[in-house]
Amino acid sequence: MQTSSDRHEYPSHWEADVVLRDGGTARIRPITVDDAERLVSFYEQVSDESKYYRFFAPYPRLSAKDVHRFTHHDFVDRVGLAATVGGEFIATVRYDRINADGRPASAPADEAEVAFLVQDAHQGRGVASALLEHIAAVARERDIRRFAAEVLPANTKMIKVFTDAGYQQKRHFEDGVVRLEFDLEPTDRSLAVQRAREQRAEARSVQRLLAPGSVAVIGAGRTPGGVGRSVLDNLRAAGFTGRLYAVNKALQEKELAGVPAHRSVRDIAEPVDLAVVAVPAPYVPEVVAECGEHGVQGLVVVSAGYAESGPAGRERQRALVRQARTYGMRIIGPNAFGVINTSPEVRLNASLAPEMPRPGRIGLFAQSGAIGIALLSRLHRRGGGVTGVTGVSTFVSSGNRADVSGNDVLQYWYDDPDTDVALMYLESIGNPRKFTRLARRTAAAKPLVVVQGARHAAAPQGHAVRATRLPHATVSALLRQAGVIRVDTITELVDAGLLLARQPLPAGPRVAILGNSESLGLLTFDACLAEGLRPLPPLDLTTAASAEDFHRALTKALADDRCDAVVVTAIPAVGETSAQDAALAEALRSASASAPAKPVLVVHVELGGLAEALSAAASTAPQAASTAPGAGQAPRPAERPATAVSGPSEASPRLIPAYPAAERAVRALGEAVKYAQWRREVADPGKVPEYEDIDEKGAAEQIDELLSRGSGLTLAPEDACVLLGRYGIDVHRALPAPTPDEAAAAARTLGYPVALKTTAPHLRHRADLGGVRLDLTDEVQLRRAYTELTDLFGTPEVLRPVVQGMAPRGVDTVVRAVIDPAAGAVLSFGLAGAASELLGDTAHRLVPVTDRDASSLVRSIRTAPLLFGWRGSAPVDTVALEELMLRVSRLVDDHPEVVAVSLEPVVVAPRGLSVLGATVRLARAPVRDDLGPRTLPVV
Repeated sequence: MQTSSDRHEYPSHWEADVVLRDGGTARIRPITVDDAERLVSFYEQVSDESKYYRFFAPYPRLSAKDVHRFTHHDFVDRVGLAATVGGEFIATVRYDRINADGRPASAPADEAEVAFLVQDAHQGRGVASALLEHIAAVARERDIRRFAAEVLPANTKMIKVFTDAGYQQKRHFEDGVVRLEFDLEPTDRSLAVQRAREQRAEARSVQRLLAPGSVAVIGAGRTPGGVGRSVLDNLRAAGFTGRLYAVNKALQEKELAGVPAHRSVRDIAEPVDLAVVAVPAPYVPEVVAECGEHGVQGLVVVSAGYAESGPAGRERQRALVRQARTYGMRIIGPNAFGVINTSPEVRLNASLAPEMPRPGRIGLFAQSGAIGIALLSRLHRRGGGVTGVTGVSTFVSSGNRADVSGNDVLQYWYDDPDTDVALMYLESIGNPRKFTRLARRTAAAKPLVVVQGARHAAAPQGHAVRATRLPHATVSALLRQAGVIRVDTITELVDAGLLLARQPLPAGPRVAILGNSESLGLLTFDACLAEGLRPLPPLDLTTAASAEDFHRALTKALADDRCDAVVVTAIPAVGETSAQDAALAEALRSASASAPAKPVLVVHVELGGLAEALSAAASTAPQAASTAPGAGQAPRPAERPATAVSGPSEASPRLIPAYPAAERAVRALGEAVKYAQWRREVADPGKVPEYEDIDEKGAAEQIDELLSRGSGLTLAPEDACVLLGRYGIDVHRALPAPTPDEAAAAARTLGYPVALKTTAPHLRHRADLGGVRLDLTDEVQLRRAYTELTDLFGTPEVLRPVVQGMAPRGVDTVVRAVIDPAAGAVLSFGLAGAASELLGDTAHRLVPVTDRDASSLVRSIRTAPLLFGWRGSAPVDTVALEELMLRVSRLVDDHPEVVAVSLEPVVVAPRGLSVLGATVRLARAPVRDDLGPRTLPVV
């Protein structure tokens, strides 16, 4: 508990953990009166040169007056922050509010002078850059809009911190001092700089865990079979290239299983980069303290008994993360399965997997240990999965992912030269907004395939995640918008990964089919149609086809400009020999080499040893010892996973994936086609249009005035219409009709023909229940309709009837926007009525929406043909519909206080559209954690 310094309460929300440039972590927090001794100790460890740069004169020690000044803050006009490791200061920053003359001031003065001091041993770690982000966020919160800093010209490191931050700045040189002034409003460049630093730091923090120079297994016992001993044995068997140590308090001997043994990590003379913790949960805090004091860089905690076990375990997990971060360490786990790096320079198997996967280009991340085992097993089997050189680059099983998460691993994979394809099994997404941002950037460079577990249930007990109101289908659609290849099962995950790892992306959806089975060709043809592909008529080579026939047909198909991919179907002849199998594999490989820009897939029906022969044609692993645990029993043919075929050349860059069923091959190809299309589109993402008639300032003033009445309110129809009108969204006028006479007066005001409808919640937008009467051409019809409604459904007080002028006929649609606490602002579109409500035929895009997003949104729903002249009907004005979506997106993006907008129905006619109903909800703007300074998740 920190003590408040002066006038204001201690701002605990300013506390944060950050990842530094070298991958270590630090704690940033406000400086208080309790920090006097820490400040003095910190200052004593700073070099004379750094002190000179800070105070522009020799300043060997702080006076009592200095200490008082630097530890007493009001947290408004005077603020100091410290970066700490192990509870001790490693850097400080402070600001003092000043007026135009540079003298101390209070609000409304909006400028402050800022100064840094970083301990020499920690310079170059990005500490000052992280502190600048946080002190700038604090200043903005206190209505400070501009920083000024005076720096000696020789202090080039600090000048670089300011100039590289990305803010708009001015520089002056006077009296031998460089004076920098910069606005604190985030810019596109400052956000880009911040996110680039975030990527480098988080990637480096994961790299330290995956490529350590030394590993200590804490909890390794004498008897084989225990968790710690198993990890130790697996590290030895994998041939880990660094130093390896066994640690156990009960050990008396100096060596265990050929590895140097110690009773404590503190007894190890050399540095330890990574510690695998495999002791019971009650003993973990002591182990973490020893690791932190010894300078261990990261932990893999395989110990269980944390958040997965209940509330007490959840608190134990929070304490574990807080303790590790105190020492600057990151954690994988707890309750983790472990990590693997197959690089020849590392050969790390710090996991419970007894077999090292084959090296390859696929990165694997699994939150579940059991799913991780299944994935590794499938990718490792000689007779199935990814064979030969198409293996695993790195594997992370995060367990409860209390610290290192899928986001961190994505940061690492983004520029990892050893990973071409990323496969992820996720049971929860802790920060969907950040994940979507990182996924979009990663997918633009390499394929990212994701399967989500717990889609219809709560996240596993061990995962602390923010709740989302969005259904799974919506989250899935948003991930696809970000370029994520979404699949439903781990079988599909492996199938898609196998194709993407070694085949080029298809240029389009046109598919040639050839093979020696007419029936299998027709099944493949049907599967293509079901996946939205455009198959050419299958070519039947007959069962008498030889390897040369396959080679000739595949070469011709690949040369055909009408096809973008080829699916080869093959059934072996009865009594076929292994030599014939090898000949077919070589024929396919050599033919595919003639057109390296087009993907080739094989669908095979297994009779005898064909799959084994095809797999052997690609395998470079030892034949006897490569079987994964549990894979010794051959699965039934229907269960066989996808394999890969290529020629016998180990140097061949192309492996042809083979699948035991047509639908599996085509499904993987369909995902590749959609991903390739996304890659082409993301190169030109479109733009957010500017509309001259938008009154952003007037909308902001109206929102402030409305929120002054109270937060969390649904606007009255009149207020909603005015607010929407400021963004060029005109709502068809509706007048209340509490009596038949007032209904008639309203109709005379609007002009006939009119519609009479109820606005009661249980009847709203339910024309199918009879709560709407249309095309009323005179007062007689209106009064008759009014009587019918009240006789059928109740009194006017219950029905809340309104009269509205008739709109041109068209297609009824719904446009909605909502701010989700986890995912951010989302725009949704669908047809009104059963299509969206019963069938879930709704499409979604993240806000802000570009013109390209709006166009694809209209076309994404299954019922989109109704908008484009289905069965001879007149096409409607989709251009006007897209503009409406863009205006709604702008409204929500410009004003985060607008937490929900619903336009229903929006009648889209052949020319123009009419918004017949609108609901707007306001609330205080939720905190945007993606726009603030870099922080690790709060535990």
